[in-house]
Amino acid sequence: MDDLTSLLEAASRGDHEAFDRAYALVYDELRGLAHAQRARWEGQETLNTTALVHEAYLKLAAWTGADWNGRGHLLGMASRAMRQVLVTYAERWQAVKRGGDREHLPLSSDQLPGVAPQAAEETLAVHRALERLERIDPRQVRVVECRFFAGLSIPETAEAVGVSPATVKRDWRLACAWLRRELAGLAEAGVQGPS
Repeated sequence: MDDLTSLLEAASRGDHEAFDRAYALVYDELRGLAHAQRARWEGQETLNTTALVHEAYLKLAAWTGADWNGRGHLLGMASRAMRQVLVTYAERWQAVKRGGDREHLPLSSDQLPGVAPQAAEETLAVHRALERLERIDPRQVRVVECRFFAGLSIPETAEAVGVSPATVKRDWRLACAWLRRELAGLAEAGVQGPS
């Protein structure tokens, strides 16, 4: 842990190599989180576990020089990056589905970007609801990103967000209740939000 802290401190000073080494230390953990998230998606393996972790890394590497405040902060930012990657893939799927590429494409699984229709719709609906929640309570959104998009435990989320586990539990309950109300129409259609 001390090595990770030292590497993140160096990364905060703009040391890209230190960031790469720090990321390598948490790579297996992030891969496990990405695998759990990826298990919710069906379709081709365009966005497999490794691709999700690597695309999250590319987003995080662009933030090198940011003030990395330890392992929890890195996991929290990785959660946000995974959310962004998943939303991008879901938006691509919707664009293909709706003919956004201006060329007619049959909807076969080998032409879609590794996303099942229900997972894409659910991800985009949750993302849009989170954008609305962000205006009300940004911390609850960080908690949802950690719990829903990265599958972090309550203690890991507390570390990532910088609050107590009790606060995470409360924020998670409130955010889930808020999201259930926001996503009520989708639930009737058979799409479930976070539980």
